[in-house]
Amino acid sequence: MFRTALRNVLAHKARLLMTVLAVMLGVAFVSGTLVFTSTISDAFQKSSEKGFTNVDVAVQPHRGSGDENTPGAVPRLSQSLLDQAAKVPGAASATGTVSGFAAIADKKGKLIGEGFSSSGANYYAAQGGKDPRYPLKSGRAPQGPGEIALDAKTADRAGYKVGDTVRVSVDGPVLQQKLSGVFTTDDGNVSAGGSLALFDTATAQKLYGKPGGFDEIHLKAAAGTSQTALKAAVEKVLPKDAEATTGKQLADEQSRMISQSMDGMRTSLLVFAGIALFVGIFIIANTFTMLVAQRTKELALLRAVGASRRQVTRSVLIEAFVVGTVAGVTGLVAGIGIGAGLRSLIGGTGATIPDGPLVISPSTVLVSMVVGIVVTMLAAWLPGRRAAKIPPVAAMNSVHAVATTKSLVVRNSIGGVISAIGAAIVLTATSSTMMGLGAGLVLIGVFVLTPLLSRPVIAAAAPLLRPFGMTGKLARQNAVRNPRRTAATASALMIGLTLITGLTVIAGSMQQAIDKMATGSLKADYVVSMASMTPLSTDVEKKLAGHPDVVASSPLRSSPARINGDHQSLTGVNGKDMGKLTNLDFTSGSFAALSGDKVLVDDATARTKHWKLGSSFDVTFEDGKKGTLTVGGVYKGNDLMRGVWIDAPTLAPHQKQIDDRQVMVKVKGGADEKVKDSLAKALGDNPAIQIQTKQDISDGISKAIGLLLNMLYGLLAMAVVVAVLGVVNTLAMSVFERQQEIGMLRAIGLDRKGIKRMVRLESLIISLFGGVMGIGLGVFFGWAAGDLIKKAVSTYELVLPWERMGLFLLLAALVGVLAALWPARRAAKLNMLAAIKAE
Repeated sequence: MFRTALRNVLAHKARLLMTVLAVMLGVAFVSGTLVFTSTISDAFQKSSEKGFTNVDVAVQPHRGSGDENTPGAVPRLSQSLLDQAAKVPGAASATGTVSGFAAIADKKGKLIGEGFSSSGANYYAAQGGKDPRYPLKSGRAPQGPGEIALDAKTADRAGYKVGDTVRVSVDGPVLQQKLSGVFTTDDGNVSAGGSLALFDTATAQKLYGKPGGFDEIHLKAAAGTSQTALKAAVEKVLPKDAEATTGKQLADEQSRMISQSMDGMRTSLLVFAGIALFVGIFIIANTFTMLVAQRTKELALLRAVGASRRQVTRSVLIEAFVVGTVAGVTGLVAGIGIGAGLRSLIGGTGATIPDGPLVISPSTVLVSMVVGIVVTMLAAWLPGRRAAKIPPVAAMNSVHAVATTKSLVVRNSIGGVISAIGAAIVLTATSSTMMGLGAGLVLIGVFVLTPLLSRPVIAAAAPLLRPFGMTGKLARQNAVRNPRRTAATASALMIGLTLITGLTVIAGSMQQAIDKMATGSLKADYVVSMASMTPLSTDVEKKLAGHPDVVASSPLRSSPARINGDHQSLTGVNGKDMGKLTNLDFTSGSFAALSGDKVLVDDATARTKHWKLGSSFDVTFEDGKKGTLTVGGVYKGNDLMRGVWIDAPTLAPHQKQIDDRQVMVKVKGGADEKVKDSLAKALGDNPAIQIQTKQDISDGISKAIGLLLNMLYGLLAMAVVVAVLGVVNTLAMSVFERQQEIGMLRAIGLDRKGIKRMVRLESLIISLFGGVMGIGLGVFFGWAAGDLIKKAVSTYELVLPWERMGLFLLLAALVGVLAALWPARRAAKLNMLAAIKAE
């Protein structure tokens, strides 16, 4: 039986190739995902470890022991502590570090990189005047308040060379610094596309509000001293508000954090790898079902000459094992290529990742082989078992060929129940997990029901096929002749298009919700904020308010408070101008009431606190003083505008430090580039400050959604490719099954062009059937998910992307046309006499 199984595999090379391809794509996606995530994770982890090469022990302030970011605050790690640490037995050297935000402008004045990853630090000149953390590539270390050094990647991106003047902003006016040197670094932030600027220690301490103090102290152990021993020695001289950590612990913690951050990406990619594999299972199962059906007489003959049911099933499983092994190996190789390609693609988008080799772990190899072999054998087991149960005499006479009515009724009943349960879960889902479970059940249920659905849906296409005459009629009849085969083929495409359509509907609806939120709630022409997401200086609001083009402005200031014993944040705004800057609907009251001890609250907060117009409540401000506030108005809140609003002059005396999250600005004549440039100039052309219109805010969020959607489209394209192979497989085997029929059609006058047209139309119908089902299910899931999203985003409304859905339907048609090329050509080339004699 083993030799028989091997001969069967090798005797049908084209069939073997198609089956291997179907399995290989699923395996390649899984292995490619594992290779990609392992490579990126390993590169970041090794880069992180290099960053701690010169750190054997780090001295840090206790978390929560003070506010080191407050300008003028007493530094927690002093110069005297640094000097003491340097003299600890076993310490070879001690380095004091200072760090913070530093926005670097390119030669056009634009911010380099993302604001949150733009950082600054000190160049600590140790023995020999060098800082081992930052080897200089060119120039020298910064000396004095007018000099700066940049990392090599940032300098290259901006085109800066030693001696150039660099515009940099820390927290205040823009500084004009001379570029004294360019250095290399293993800093993970820089590797990920950020920028790093270095100042001399005294300048860094002054700029970051820590004169004479440090954020951390890094110790290097002398030869023969372990990190643990050095840590124990350092702890003896530490004050109560400081702690020591070994470099290994820091590196391990950093690696753990990087691994955790990669887990999300790995999980997301594996979900889509699973989708491709899920589609592949249908193709593989369908393929083996047809393979076994074609060999029913052969298997029956084996039974007649003495083979048992187990031996027949085993022979099919041996074939599946061979196919799965070949597919697993080739899929692993292809996956390595996909992993390398994804890494290059990430680099091509402008994202920077550390250098490192491709990582092919033993687990990746094992998973690839298990997936290839196990999935294929599971897909082949059911048709093999079913064929083994057919009595030999019945199989030789093809009595088994037609599915019984009872089996179809049972299948339809099971499919109906699964679909109903899944739909009920989707419609009542209160979480994304429930929604995913329900969607999975609906997909499985609809797959089970597709033989039932195929007849009426394909029958509806009859008018479109009439212009093609007899070939169109034959194509329609062939498509519904074997509903199970048609269903399995169409389902592969259906699943891919369901996911693509559903994601497109949700993304389009979210985009409109964001636009509506930004344009609907804001009258302001500009919103000014820090690129680093840190607070603005109050000088920004004063300069903007005094600008000749500005007709209204207001800061948004946040201050912690306690209301009736509960923690609540108060938002300080300019009460007299807020009506000109925002466009909110009030359920009661108005902006006119926003002054003194009268506040505005959003409707959700009012419901939670049981407040209404005129309600009074006790408040304990940030400085500990108590007062009473009165609700002067209740407005409909959203993600951009909500909370308790209080007039800024009322709040200011209670704030320990006043800073603004953002400033809203209304200008004469509306937003335009000249006014924007004028505002930027008034703020010193500071690269750290971003001035955004309502459209800029919306576009920024849209860009993130669009990038995510494009990534998902790319991943789901693999599922569509698998679906194409499935259609090709089905048509090729269908042509093989219908050799006699095709020969008879040729004999009675249907030419080769007619045969080709018939096969192509059949493929087109099956693909469009899958496309219609997929788009319909995608719209249903998008609509159902909207109810969940609307709870978090009040402006969310269903938007049907008709143009994209039309494009998806054309894609389905294209899949059908492309998939039919080879089978149609093969059918047309059949020798009519040989085909008529074929069994």
